[in-house]
Amino acid sequence: MKSYFRRTWLDIDTDALRENYEQICSKLTSGARVMAVVKADAYGHGVEQIVKELVKCGCGWFAVSNLEEAMQVKSAAPDSSVLILGYTPPEYAQRLAFNGISQAVFNLEYAKALSQNAAENGVQVRIHIKIDTGMSRLGFTYHDSVADCETAQAVAQASRLEGLYPEGVFTHFACADEEDGEAFTRIQYDLFAGLVHEVEKLGVKFEIRHCCNSAATVVYPEMQLDMVRPGIILYGLAPSQYIGRSIKLKPVMKMKTVVSMVKEIPKGTPVSYGRTFTSQRDMKIATVPVGYADGLPRALSGKAKMLVNGREVPVVGRICMDQCMLDVTGIDNIREGMTVTVFGSGGITVDSIAENANVINYEIICGINKRVPRVYLEDGGVVAISDYLENK
Repeated sequence: MKSYFRRTWLDIDTDALRENYEQICSKLTSGARVMAVVKADAYGHGVEQIVKELVKCGCGWFAVSNLEEAMQVKSAAPDSSVLILGYTPPEYAQRLAFNGISQAVFNLEYAKALSQNAAENGVQVRIHIKIDTGMSRLGFTYHDSVADCETAQAVAQASRLEGLYPEGVFTHFACADEEDGEAFTRIQYDLFAGLVHEVEKLGVKFEIRHCCNSAATVVYPEMQLDMVRPGIILYGLAPSQYIGRSIKLKPVMKMKTVVSMVKEIPKGTPVSYGRTFTSQRDMKIATVPVGYADGLPRALSGKAKMLVNGREVPVVGRICMDQCMLDVTGIDNIREGMTVTVFGSGGITVDSIAENANVINYEIICGINKRVPRVYLEDGGVVAISDYLENK
């Protein structure tokens, strides 16, 4: 096994990933399959290894944001099925078809452009029609069955265009993860089901209907239809505290760093930029090589804690681009090179980090910089390493 640069790194627990996948599968109703959402480099966990692990678990479908991400998945798992949820320029129709990648189609104009390019290249592109039932992002608008009554005709027309194969149809819930979001989620689902029924009456039948994100997969099993699209829960995090009470998850990611220097400072010594912190007593300070360029938000300055020798210690002063300082006063045997846990152990969780930074947990894990190696563990041992800065 190749080594990695022990400055700052991520431990990725593949056992936890597998357990989360099994937990999700245990929530599925009869016939529903999993489309694992692995966009944004598998939410910062490293798409290549995550996809390979999920394939071992039996997952055959993956969802991504764009064509480049789709090609990453295909490189890791050539026989898998991949859906691009976002925009792909129509002139890439041949590449989509050649690689067997399914493309979301969200209005008639885009469908026509994709169809034209597919027909000109003599290929057929698999498409999933996106219905906007209340997210107001992408999709054929269907917010009201009366006001938007022409949408069914538009969807049917798009589905019949030359060079396109209408493999699936889907929508996305706006507030399924909120405790007071049930009424709106059910409105969205009823709109979606109603539109699909209307399109089927026009002679278009979809193989795959899907609408459940992580939250809906857990809370609304009756809406799972043919497929579900779990994202954040795959990685052991809940989209909200409300959802976290409904499924047992294991966080997959831990962030670690090392002590680079230890020094004693007297009372009255300022620490870091802006002198926002001044020691009120004699202190022992440990510098660690992790900062906001690695994905530790500067907003955590004076708020974050890390785990050193089994004890939580505070970050003092402003977090720098590549470093920050810890108050390790009273902790013995602190030495250069010893491992420090940034998050993922004890009470220092991704959720606590996100709360202190006033962001969501997605933002923390997706924000880990590519200069941070991903180290994959199975049964506590290293099985793979993804080092984006490694000289090839």
